[in-house]
Amino acid sequence: MTERVAGGLVGALVLFLAPALAFAQVTLKPDGQWRYLLSAGASVSSGNNDATTLNLSAEGARQTAIDKWTWDAKADRARSSGVSTVERFGLRTQYNRDFSLDGFAFGSGEWLRDRLANLDARYSVATGVGRHVWSDEQGFFDVSAGLGYAYDRYVAPTTVAGSLRDTYGRAELVLAEESSHKLTDTTRFRQKFAVYPDLRDRGKYRALLDAGLTVAMTKSINLTAGLTYRYDSDPGTGLEKADAMFVTGVSMRLD
Repeated sequence: MTERVAGGLVGALVLFLAPALAFAQVTLKPDGQWRYLLSAGASVSSGNNDATTLNLSAEGARQTAIDKWTWDAKADRARSSGVSTVERFGLRTQYNRDFSLDGFAFGSGEWLRDRLANLDARYSVATGVGRHVWSDEQGFFDVSAGLGYAYDRYVAPTTVAGSLRDTYGRAELVLAEESSHKLTDTTRFRQKFAVYPDLRDRGKYRALLDAGLTVAMTKSINLTAGLTYRYDSDPGTGLEKADAMFVTGVSMRLD
C-alpha cells in the first residue's frame, strides 16, 4: 500500500505516527560479515479504480567492533487510471568509524530521483562526527552533526532561492539522530531523523524522517511497515513542501 500526501496536517500526523510505523532493517552483528535484507510490496486493482503500486527495497550492512558500513536502495512506483502518482528512486550509503568509546566519525552519500517533484536527480555527500548515546543488545541510539554538499538537477527550470534555475548546489549543515530498538523477540523498531539547513540561502532547509517496524514470521521472512517523510522549505514553484509515503510488505533476510 502506498499513499502520497502533503501539507502541514499530514506532517503533524506523520510525526504522531512515527513511533508506531517503520521500515524493515537488516540484521546488525559486530562480526564483520555482510548481511542483506530484500523487501517488496505491491497491489493491483481494476474496475472503478484502475491502480497499481510497486515498492522494492534492498539493504546491506557490515559491522565490526569499531566500524559500520550500511547501504540501501529503494524503488517506488504507482499509477492510477494510467497516470503516474509516485515515481521515486533512491540510493544511499554511510560509513561510521569509532575513534573513542562513545565517539565516531562518518561519511555518507545519497542519490535521489523524484520526477513528479521536479527532481531529475539530487546528489549529496556529508561528513562529520557523532556520539553513541547508548548501545546494547536491545539496540542503539546515535546523534551526529557535520557538513555536507547537495546538488539538485530539475526536470524543468523552477524558481528556487529567489531565482529561476535548472540546477541548485549548496553547502548544508547536517544534524541527525538514529535509533534501533528490540521491542520483543520478534519485533524491532528503527527510525532516523535528519535536518539539513541550507548554508547558501539562510532560512531554507530540508528534513527527512524514515521509520520502520519489522515483525518476524520465520527466521528469514518478516512482515514490514515503513514510513518516509520528506520536507523541503523551498521545493520550487507550484510544488508541495512535504511528501509522505507509507508502505507495507514482506521482507527476506539473507544472514
